[in-house]
Amino acid sequence: MTVPDIRMVGDDALSIEVDDPRHRNVLAEHLRHSGRWTDVVPGRRNLTVGFDPLAVSPAQAHAVLAGALEHAPPGTQSASEEIELALRVDPESGPDLARVADENGLSPEAFLRRVCASPLAVDMMGFMPGFAYLSGLDPVLRAERLALPRQRVAAGSVGVLTGQLGLYALAGPGGWPIIGRIQEPLFDKVAASPFLLKAGMKVRLRVLGSSS
Repeated sequence: MTVPDIRMVGDDALSIEVDDPRHRNVLAEHLRHSGRWTDVVPGRRNLTVGFDPLAVSPAQAHAVLAGALEHAPPGTQSASEEIELALRVDPESGPDLARVADENGLSPEAFLRRVCASPLAVDMMGFMPGFAYLSGLDPVLRAERLALPRQRVAAGSVGVLTGQLGLYALAGPGGWPIIGRIQEPLFDKVAASPFLLKAGMKVRLRVLGSSS
């Protein structure tokens, strides 16, 4: 593959730009399995790896990363990495849906049709455990953070901001307008992989009770 530009981040990390979330996830797994890095962290548009500055110099780490990228697998994923999730949209589950839809000049039903037709993908796992940032939302849809964040957002809630969705696997505070709640549990503490979503997955939403 073509090696992207590598830049230093502080004294013990390197970062590369990787726009495609699926490719970014494949690279992250490839680098983790190499065992050469203290940490591998996918971001929204980049991938950062940490190294031990007492064991290797920045120049050596740069060379190792460049070599690993040259031999990285192609940025593809299997069909098993696509998931459909059912979305509950009653007033309790989506307290901000009607307002956000109205601000976009749409009925709640029309707003949800645009959301569900969007080619969504998990860009990265975010600010709290299991929180998934989804890119690909219809760019026509606009939403801003709440002026007063909620102290508690229910697990499974789906938040919306311009250009993206945010899925809360766990309950916690949050400032995203909430338009619905995922029917399926996004967290299972006894599962081998407790969180259902991971970076690079494609996601299709379907309003509960709807066939499309």
